[in-house]
Amino acid sequence: MKAYVATAAFGWLVFTGIAHFVVDVVSQHLRGKRTPSVETSLYYGLNSSFALGQVVFGLTCLWIAAQQPNFLRSLPVAAFCLAAALGWLGIAFLFMEYWEPKANMGIFVVLLVAAIIAAR
Repeated sequence: MKAYVATAAFGWLVFTGIAHFVVDVVSQHLRGKRTPSVETSLYYGLNSSFALGQVVFGLTCLWIAAQQPNFLRSLPVAAFCLAAALGWLGIAFLFMEYWEPKANMGIFVVLLVAAIIAAR
């Protein structure tokens, strides 16, 4: 059960990171929705780093979970994961105007807390 909850949490992070990148960066670039400007560069940069950071962190944690299923039992690891989740949640609320990244990160925080509780 413990491994499934951790896999669900970090799998969700990878899935939503890929979806965020495809929808907010790739599709808008291919459709030419934004004219070239400094604001466009900042938009693509924020969304690219937000989404790809989620994917890399999620894949790394999935790999660690496959090797060591109880890795969230360690307090420093759990604190590091929670700090990353709260950082992404803060970025979503401060810098992103639409609700989807906020909801996705909220779901991730709930799944992560459930995984940490299940690991204890």
